[in-house]
Amino acid sequence: MRRPHLAHLFLMPLALLFAAPLVWMTLTAFMPDADINSYPPKLWPEHFTLGGFTRIFTEDDYPRWLANTVLVAFGAVAGHVVLCSLAGYGFARIPFRGRALAFGALMATIMIPAQVLMIPTFLLFRNLGLIDTLGAAVVPWLASAFGVFLMRQFFLSLPRELEEAAVIDGCSRLGVFFRVVLPLARPALATLVVFTLLGAWNDLLWPLIAISSEDVYTLQMGLATFAGARHTEWSALMAGNVVAVLPLVAAFVLAQRHFVATMSFSGLKG
Repeated sequence: MRRPHLAHLFLMPLALLFAAPLVWMTLTAFMPDADINSYPPKLWPEHFTLGGFTRIFTEDDYPRWLANTVLVAFGAVAGHVVLCSLAGYGFARIPFRGRALAFGALMATIMIPAQVLMIPTFLLFRNLGLIDTLGAAVVPWLASAFGVFLMRQFFLSLPRELEEAAVIDGCSRLGVFFRVVLPLARPALATLVVFTLLGAWNDLLWPLIAISSEDVYTLQMGLATFAGARHTEWSALMAGNVVAVLPLVAAFVLAQRHFVATMSFSGLKG
């Protein structure tokens, strides 16, 4: 039987500390307004109620916001899986003039703050007619320098002999990529999907700039309408946050076993 490590004595209380806000949010979502607004605040509801969940699914546009966010997240994940994996494989395996310079320039973009690019991006999207559409929220998430770097590092860890054997058998470059390399990259793809889903699902700043119509609000923009300067609808806000967090938790649980393998092979150990 494997003995627990001494570090677990410190990690378990730390994990409980990080889980406490999520537990409190979930309990608050089931509290009646009287318990939420009481002082001192109650940690456990006297009566459980589904009023917050009923409100967001019957009286507000929450289902539409949720559907919009699902579309944005699906486009972001699909774009990252296809474009970042192809670009990462090109930088890892295909020799071309200026490859090191191009990859260095791509990595340099990570150091540019996103806020610096918002005005030029807004002007570009306005000229393309994408402002106030879901396309404005999807296009910036189609690819990222981090995604290319992650996939490149993973592809560099794969043995070239597998690809050479496939070429000898008559596979083309794309055939080698889709039939040999990509199936082996499932741990890296799972990690990329989780990071992309997390970023696209929780994005708020750029949609606030590019979207103004409530019909194309994303989930985070819609939840922001529940909080005001004079009044905050806590039950609806917490219920909406609980529903918003569930897909992210499910994605992490399904992909967590791939994280260690990805970080070990890609050289991202921290």
